[in-house]
Amino acid sequence: MQPDSPANAVLFEKHTWTEIQSGVAAGVTTIIIPVGGTEQSGPYIAVGKHNERATYLAEQIAEKTGKTLVAPVVAYVPEGGTSPRSSHMRFPGTITVPPDVFEKLLVSAGESFQVQGFKLIVFVGDHGGYQKYMEKAAAVLNQKWHGTGAKALYVGGFYTVIAHQYADWLKQQGFGKDVGQHADISDTSLMLAVDPSMVRQDQLHHSGTPSAQEGIYGGDPRKASASLGQAGLAMQINAAVQAIQSARGF
Repeated sequence: MQPDSPANAVLFEKHTWTEIQSGVAAGVTTIIIPVGGTEQSGPYIAVGKHNERATYLAEQIAEKTGKTLVAPVVAYVPEGGTSPRSSHMRFPGTITVPPDVFEKLLVSAGESFQVQGFKLIVFVGDHGGYQKYMEKAAAVLNQKWHGTGAKALYVGGFYTVIAHQYADWLKQQGFGKDVGQHADISDTSLMLAVDPSMVRQDQLHHSGTPSAQEGIYGGDPRKASASLGQAGLAMQINAAVQAIQSARGF
């Protein structure tokens, strides 16, 4: 971008419109839309977990791929129903929107960037519940943009690598019983690696056996560590970098 642009230069929202315009003209034509979510993650992880992780990871990916900016994180996502309350909406700390609203938001965001000159709009999502809606939004955009030179890229591997490759790696390290579905050793370790202040570590280490009643679904987070989390983050970053490079034709 510009020589006097901020240190965290990959963040779209840190720039003026003239800096963004100049950047696009200079070839900064890829933008990552990180999708997070605001939800309960048990008593020991703050509710902005997905937003913090998605933004951090998108920054790392942008720096590795180059010529890339990071859009503001999407923090409002489908998390269950409000009447009756279902899924994570059964707990305080969760915000939900209907799936069709979520899809339209992603499509509108993508269109906003495309008309400014961005050619590759990348969707990465840190939560499993909305992956199919992200994929659909990207498909809608690609149909609209056919023949324009613009492309929407849904990086499914950004999420699935955690549910499969990272979970398998943790099991190989001897943590098979600690791997669950939500707020487990995987979730907690990833958060510790990004921002340990988001994890109530003292309370966690003095807690009893976790349960679904407190919002921890399977597994056990008490052996979580930042070092374990770093391995998962690296897998997510690599999956997205490879997908972007492939989409660019590298």
